[in-house]
Amino acid sequence: MNIKSLLLGSAAALVAVSGARAADAVVIAEPEPVEYVRVCDVYGTGFYYMPGTETCLKVSGYVRYDIGVGDLFGLQDVLDKEDFANGILNTNDTYYKRARAALRLDARTETELGTLRAYFQVNFDWDSTTTGAFADIDGDGIEEQVGVFSTTTSGQAKLNHAWIELGGFKIGKTDSLFTTFTDYAGSVINDDFAVPFGPYDTHTIQYSFDAGNGFTAAIALEEGAGLTYTIDDYVPHVTGGVGYTAGWGAIRVVAGYDSVWEEYAIKAKLDIKATEALSLFVMGGFKDDDVGEPNFYGNWGGDWAIWGGGRWVVSPKAAVNVQLAYDDYENFSAVANVDYELVPGFTITPEIAYGENFDVDDSDAFGGFIRFQRNF
Repeated sequence: MNIKSLLLGSAAALVAVSGARAADAVVIAEPEPVEYVRVCDVYGTGFYYMPGTETCLKVSGYVRYDIGVGDLFGLQDVLDKEDFANGILNTNDTYYKRARAALRLDARTETELGTLRAYFQVNFDWDSTTTGAFADIDGDGIEEQVGVFSTTTSGQAKLNHAWIELGGFKIGKTDSLFTTFTDYAGSVINDDFAVPFGPYDTHTIQYSFDAGNGFTAAIALEEGAGLTYTIDDYVPHVTGGVGYTAGWGAIRVVAGYDSVWEEYAIKAKLDIKATEALSLFVMGGFKDDDVGEPNFYGNWGGDWAIWGGGRWVVSPKAAVNVQLAYDDYENFSAVANVDYELVPGFTITPEIAYGENFDVDDSDAFGGFIRFQRNF
């Protein structure tokens, strides 16, 4: 009996000690379930849901390298080592070059008031530039060289777009509605040299309406840009447009009022889809040109201007683009290029351009341009 009592007591003691130690043991929590990134196909390819939210985000951009040569795109370098020592001006020609990295973010969420969208694009540039300029310093109507021309390089970061949109309302910084409503001009790279078709950078508050049957309309209050056109009181610039899009193409009309100089401008653009491979356009502009006063919206020469051109898709990898332009001051430009997609996401675009009455000495000018761009 004594041995039996001893064995039972020992067992009870072991159980008590084991229970006490078990109470002090570390309990390892179950791992949290992993939330993988989900594809958001509501707004097209490239969007994904931000983890833990119903916001769809797209990250995109491009890396670009441009090279320009000739009278229109090349740069002038006046001094070399020997000329600098002797004080002699020597107008050498050199390349224009630009390296750019562009980053875009596009965030969208569905709400009871429609799609809430925020968008921005930042450009980081490293450019070849020229110091020096031409000006009419004698008042005789002849422009002369001011300062010494020389080439240099410089870098800058620029906020290209930053805006918020909800239910048709948009507020922020972007290109002027006067330019975007017509979808700019043609498909060439240098579509606005010699004969520009409207302004770009501005603060804007705008409303766009889409009836769903092809009819669209928009109106915007804008601030302008630069010393010449930024509003200097509480009266904004005003621009608005109406358009209609169908299977055959589109027709759009847009007008703008410059409140600083009290001038107006109007443009109309007709896009025609001639075939599956060929699309054409023609656009005309008219402005109130009071003795050459500045006009934020009508920045072409004289009262009127006209632009026209087309795009021909030669193959799944290549397309040819052409654009011509002419204005009331007899400025003329002709530009042509070939978009060639070497591999998916990488495009090479060689371009040539001719300008008349555009160079500072009122002579013809010619130039070549090539762009390498990797989109992502």
